[in-house]
Amino acid sequence: MTRAIIVTGTDTDIGKTVFAAALAGALGATYWKPIQAGFDDGTDRERVVALAGAGLRATLPEAYCLKTPCSPHRAAEIDGLAIDLDRLMLPPINDLVVEGAGGVLVPIVRETLFADLFATWGAPVVLVARTALGTINHSLLSIEALRSRGVPILGIAFIGEAQEDSEATICRIGRVRRLGRLPRIDPLEPAALAAAFAANFDLADFA
Repeated sequence: MTRAIIVTGTDTDIGKTVFAAALAGALGATYWKPIQAGFDDGTDRERVVALAGAGLRATLPEAYCLKTPCSPHRAAEIDGLAIDLDRLMLPPINDLVVEGAGGVLVPIVRETLFADLFATWGAPVVLVARTALGTINHSLLSIEALRSRGVPILGIAFIGEAQEDSEATICRIGRVRRLGRLPRIDPLEPAALAAAFAANFDLADFA
């Protein structure tokens, strides 16, 4: 893989963390979520450890772990913290899977969005999208937001039941590569996740 791959999404709660766990486990990579906002049910780092299996190399601690489950800029304000963007620079390690919070235009601070940070990093992005109703609009808007900032897009990974027309339409209009689709997995456990990822994605696409 490249030195780092960013996993972002078209919205919150769409399966980014599950996909990031599968990707990090398959690549033998290190996982990092720089900002965690809300952790009543545990952190995403803990979830990745539980789901990625033995292939996961390591995880890095969050730069910020905020109590309130909302946009980081507001969660930090509620917590009485000031987010320092210098703490969010990519660490100098290879084979790193980095997960954003929410969608690409979520504010980190009031003047900086995640898409702006991704542009600073310069690493390729995997956009994770639902296959449910509304995904064409959300996906194309996210692609435009990334591309307008010069963020390299590795491709799009879908989550959910197959919707061939919607998936193909997004990739054609957005001019992005369809990396694959991760179906809903029940029960969600490491072996099943690894098998689903291996069956639906080609690791060569992440090289």
